[in-house]
Amino acid sequence: MRRVIILILLLGAMQLIALATPFGGAGRSILVFGFLILAAYSAGELAVNFRLPKIVGYMIAGAVFGPFAAGVVRPPEVQALNPVGDLAIALIAFIAGAELDLGELRRRGVSLLKVTGTELGVTFVAIFLALILMRNWIPFLAGANWIVVLAFGGLFASVAIVHSPAVTIALLTETRAHGPVARTTLGVVLVADVAVVLLFSVALSLAQALVPSGARGVGSLAATAWEIGGAFPVGLLIGLAIVGYLRITTSDLFLFAILATFFGLEVARLMHTEPLLTLLITGFVAKNFSRHGSGQLLREAMERSAAPVFVVFFALAGAKIELPELARLWPLVLPIALVRAGGIRVGTRLGARWARLPANEARPLWMGLISQAGVAIGLVTVASASYPAAGGEMRTLLLTLIAMNETVGAILFRRALHKAGEVGGGTAEPAEEAEPAPA
Repeated sequence: MRRVIILILLLGAMQLIALATPFGGAGRSILVFGFLILAAYSAGELAVNFRLPKIVGYMIAGAVFGPFAAGVVRPPEVQALNPVGDLAIALIAFIAGAELDLGELRRRGVSLLKVTGTELGVTFVAIFLALILMRNWIPFLAGANWIVVLAFGGLFASVAIVHSPAVTIALLTETRAHGPVARTTLGVVLVADVAVVLLFSVALSLAQALVPSGARGVGSLAATAWEIGGAFPVGLLIGLAIVGYLRITTSDLFLFAILATFFGLEVARLMHTEPLLTLLITGFVAKNFSRHGSGQLLREAMERSAAPVFVVFFALAGAKIELPELARLWPLVLPIALVRAGGIRVGTRLGARWARLPANEARPLWMGLISQAGVAIGLVTVASASYPAAGGEMRTLLLTLIAMNETVGAILFRRALHKAGEVGGGTAEPAEEAEPAPA
């Protein structure tokens, strides 16, 4: 009850300030930033009382106080606070890379590839077939010829299979979960992130060949290839620079973590490489090639600095949820979301059986792969820009699907970590004699 009262008081204070001092611009953006931190944090603590992840509370606060509900956070403020989202994405990517252990990748890399490849393949086919069956009710497919249906169906499915490193890292940080389910989920999400960007590029190229739009040319395809491929050498160089710094000193790592993240983000922008992938590689190199545990100390400093940024990041994500569109499109989105979840579950089970993962690790794994967020939204933007006419309808449907999966996925992943006994630092290591997961 105390948290509810705090939220009501915060809302009332914002309304009084708006009436007494009707200002805008940077001043209002700073005020909204402070309001979001307090309101989202209170909503997150309230969500815990209902056994929900804190980030669900953050998103609900953003949706309630956002442009499509109470209107405390207006579109100009959402736009002005986008740099906070960029910083959050960079921190998430760096932490994700630092979570990957070189020795474990050597031991389990093949297993992760088997699980990821099977899961993505099954889910892609499931969504693609669902769109074909539902084509008469899908706005951008209704009445179209089969070439358009195949091209746009493949493009839609290549975005719909994306997972969310942001939600995964945020929940692992919130729950302090450690163990095989947490590690495997993170590994699959990160490997899938790279694979999906490549798959999307192929799907978009095929769509352009089948249904030319004139909005995308050879030059932009080459730029996309550089965004992905160039992230590896750029991330490697930034990571080695951080390793060199850590050999000199490990003091003030909290401030250095923020500065290193900003530096990596700006270098990725200047070099036109994919920021998420660039910072992921940077974090991996910094953690695994540093001496005397200094990389681990940097990762811990990153997690401490990321906590308040996550609050605002997920609140802004909630503010961007178009509630009227969600209400209008849920009859279409719900069956697609269910097909996607079913594809993830079946694909994960098949991939886990192929990789011979223990059953107690494989069974809850699918629940950590439902969420979608930043990368998916970025791909949606590219797809809609490539097809200005049909792309708008595709964008609306995909963003509504992402909003649903982002919320439900966070709840399911937290439940999976609890079932595996890994919340709060538990290890829940599988027994060596455990049987592989059944198909």
